[in-house]
Amino acid sequence: MVRRVFERGAYADRALAAEAGRGSLSPRDRALAMRIAYGTVQRRATLDHVVERLAERDVRKLAPPVLAALRAGLFQLLFLDGVAEHATVNESVELAKVGGAGGARLVNAVLRRAVREGPAILERLDDSTPDRAATIHSVPTWLAEKWWRELGGDEARALLERINDPAESALRVNTLLSSADAVTTRLPVHARPVSGLPEALVLEGPFDVWSSELWTGGAVMAQSTGSMRVARMLAPRAGDRVLDLCAAPGGKTTHMAALQDGSGEIVAVERHPGRARALAQTCQRMRATGVRVEVADAAEISSSPTFDRVLVDPPCSGLGTLQSRPDVRWRASPRSIAELAEIQLRILRAGAAATAAGGVLVYSVCTISDAEGQGVIDRFLDQDDGFELEERVQLLPHRDQTDGFFIARLRRLDL
Repeated sequence: MVRRVFERGAYADRALAAEAGRGSLSPRDRALAMRIAYGTVQRRATLDHVVERLAERDVRKLAPPVLAALRAGLFQLLFLDGVAEHATVNESVELAKVGGAGGARLVNAVLRRAVREGPAILERLDDSTPDRAATIHSVPTWLAEKWWRELGGDEARALLERINDPAESALRVNTLLSSADAVTTRLPVHARPVSGLPEALVLEGPFDVWSSELWTGGAVMAQSTGSMRVARMLAPRAGDRVLDLCAAPGGKTTHMAALQDGSGEIVAVERHPGRARALAQTCQRMRATGVRVEVADAAEISSSPTFDRVLVDPPCSGLGTLQSRPDVRWRASPRSIAELAEIQLRILRAGAAATAAGGVLVYSVCTISDAEGQGVIDRFLDQDDGFELEERVQLLPHRDQTDGFFIARLRRLDL
């Protein structure tokens, strides 16, 4: 999985599913494989720093099988508890032999040195400056500098410290079918409620939601509390006509249907036919009967201003989801953020054109990036004086204990 992510640009979750599917891993071994693979991708910058100190060479000059074996081995030795050091070294040496790269001796030597010297190398690292913080917290330097500039040094350090921790594990109870109390009694782990989100449960232990009867029966959706706050800010009412742009995979769509108590109309627009089919299946599983899925480009929809509520949830850099999506930090770039901001603005304008007089327009992105958040809203309001900004929030993982989200609620004043 590590090699597919860094050598072929694969998405971490898809690569892991594909590789794990080749064998018959037990649930326990699959969980361990996921921890090692995701952690190795997350910690790449820190691991490469240690490799270069111990191997005394540029990581870019190492053969791909050798580098991947070193990264995975170092992650286990330096960041993962409960794994025997000798087993880690031996297995990493065997992995380095794949493809005949000839680096097994180097892997053996570096990892044995890492057992003795690795912790001391990490102890010498600090996050006093953006470039040093980028190394110890393992992000591209440009991203550390961006958050330093936009959030301030203290906030940026706290955020960077958080992004390598396990992600929030939360469920949204489908109130069309059940209640939080009823679901809690059926869970094998303890779950706590969330203030202001009566449909939310945060799990305090491991739970395979996708193989549970609660999931197959449509009673729950795995969804961060940050994502749940989007539909809550839109606040659709029973009988409202709702437009949901860029609707897949359907967490927010089905949440809005539940908030309407099944009494209303939701037009869910998704450009990709495969994702639209999956969205329709999700709505069926969650009994969201008032949803109509349309395959169309959200930026090019042509609609009269007849919707009471419009949600614009466009593609974004995903920089608020680094805890659960380990490869996102290495995919994003200043250029891609600038390009995404243009797309986001186009889709927001399309959503605005469909909003009825007095109607509510909500814009949300799961990122921590001024250009994609407040920057898009500022540009939109500069060009359209028919809307007023009622509320905005930037959720931060270290402060709000959930994914990073920018959410803005606007209201149409006239036509």
